[in-house]
Amino acid sequence: MRPGQMLSYDYSVAKLFMFSTLIFGIVGMLLGVVIAFQMAYPDLNYIAGEYSTFGRLRPLHTNGIIFGFMLSGIFSTWYYIGQRVLKVSMSESPFLMFIGKLHFWLYIILIACAVVTLFMGISTSKEYSELEWPLDILVVIVWVLWGVSIFGLIGIRREKTLYISIWYFIATFLGVAMLYLFNNMEVPTRLISGHGSWIHSVSMYAGTNDALVQWWFGHNAVAFIFTVAIIAMIYYFLPKESGQPVYSYKLSLFSFWGLMFIYLWAGGHHLIYTTAPDWMQTMGSIFSVVLILPSWGSAINILLTMKGEWVQLRENPLIKFMILASTFYMFSTLEGPILSIKSVNALAHYTDWIPGHVHDGALGWIGFMIMAALYHMTPRMFKRELYSKSLMEVQFWMQTTGIVLYFSSMWIAGITQGMMWRATDQYGSLLYSFIDTVVVLVPYYWIRAIGGLLYLIGFFIFVYNILKSLGAPALSSEPKNATPMGGRANSEVSYV
Repeated sequence: MRPGQMLSYDYSVAKLFMFSTLIFGIVGMLLGVVIAFQMAYPDLNYIAGEYSTFGRLRPLHTNGIIFGFMLSGIFSTWYYIGQRVLKVSMSESPFLMFIGKLHFWLYIILIACAVVTLFMGISTSKEYSELEWPLDILVVIVWVLWGVSIFGLIGIRREKTLYISIWYFIATFLGVAMLYLFNNMEVPTRLISGHGSWIHSVSMYAGTNDALVQWWFGHNAVAFIFTVAIIAMIYYFLPKESGQPVYSYKLSLFSFWGLMFIYLWAGGHHLIYTTAPDWMQTMGSIFSVVLILPSWGSAINILLTMKGEWVQLRENPLIKFMILASTFYMFSTLEGPILSIKSVNALAHYTDWIPGHVHDGALGWIGFMIMAALYHMTPRMFKRELYSKSLMEVQFWMQTTGIVLYFSSMWIAGITQGMMWRATDQYGSLLYSFIDTVVVLVPYYWIRAIGGLLYLIGFFIFVYNILKSLGAPALSSEPKNATPMGGRANSEVSYV
């Protein structure tokens, strides 16, 4: 290694995961739009018999987005960010290159098997944990391979200081590993009864215990995939794109440890007014409200990073995506604690307000951040100019409109549901039947479906822009980061 020679990073694995992000994003979002229109127009459930029903397609949608689109985006950004902040190339270790490519191909096999089994109706019926035990084992193998990649790169790094994004990636790996192993403990049915299918299983937990473990996993999967890994991205990409250093490194560490200690105890808010112990429901509510502090700590830190440089919002579409993503993160992490307050939950539980809450975070925070990350990475990985800035603007406003239509319609629908379900006459009898509430909500379902369709069209624009960029004019050097007024770009300098 000679001082002064630039380090050449190997993005082959990052590129593979980038393409899978695009593919799974299209499939997952398309399924989401289909089932949204099924809610508005139920006859769409019966186009292909049982295989086109909401109940069959909905797990495909959630798993496709969470474990297809989102995880692919996280893996792709890790293989990009990890090398650059640790000042080491994957190509320096043939072992890590092998692990990275094995990680990708086993992951693709896993997702393909998940699609086939879920489409066939083979499921544990546990939300976000629908895969049966043979695929759970493959999940563990894939996850361990990612861990080997993370700690392998850290082990051979040149940069001794671990940037905050690395902390968040490590937390994602360790948190999900622990949660998944405990929640997915199950026994094949054939071992118990001596007959039936080997692929079918039953949970090692029963009744209320099963629900407690499931939502300890379910909510913290949101914590360590939806939240922690995406924060890892924005702490890297926003400073790089804007040329601004992170506002406060201490605040980033405070928020990190706050999220680690508080998030784990908030899952009980999914079980308010159930047979779960009342003290556990109360604990879930309290920790959910306290969770506002570290969540907003991260979001405010991100927004203050742009202090004095807000003019970049007008000039750079990627800054728009990331800042609005952070804003949606703030909305979602305030809305969740509000919904976990028992008096509010009494109105909102089981209503359409809940999917509204999930999707303003998923579409706004996660979707926008992953797309912004891939936009930033593309010219640097492929050494090509981004195809069209104007298409990025069109995509931004189309998807923002779609998100607003989606969550606002679901807020109104949810509050309407809750009020109708609890309305009584002077004798204490219910004023409305269940079907009355369904009929009233149909217009809001149409608005939601149209909002989802706008977001999907925006995603197609994103994919088109990325693919066209691969054939755009070549760059002689890496794109320059924005330079703040009176300062210098916050760029990396790597030497071999």
